[in-house]
Amino acid sequence: MTSDLLLPDHCETMSDVREGVDATDRALLELLDRRFGYMRAAARIKQDRDTVRDEDRKARVIAAAVAGAETRGLPSEEIAQIWDQLVEASIAYEFDEWDRLRKD
Repeated sequence: MTSDLLLPDHCETMSDVREGVDATDRALLELLDRRFGYMRAAARIKQDRDTVRDEDRKARVIAAAVAGAETRGLPSEEIAQIWDQLVEASIAYEFDEWDRLRKD
């Protein structure tokens, strides 16, 4: 995000709000690109396809997101749903990458 971008509490117009939302969406995509990059790394590192899905790790990741949401006063149930979808998409991506890397 650019340094001249207004923080939410300083927005005075809907244009300010929309610029902030659009910049935040771009930043989120950059972070998702990095997160999925870690999934590519995991697919490369893990030798056993059965280790791609780790329900204990999934539960810890979602619990951490919920705790962070609660600390920030965000809707924790909705954050849990978003993170569940994010983790499931990440797992599916990692499976695809794991298979792609080991094609004959």
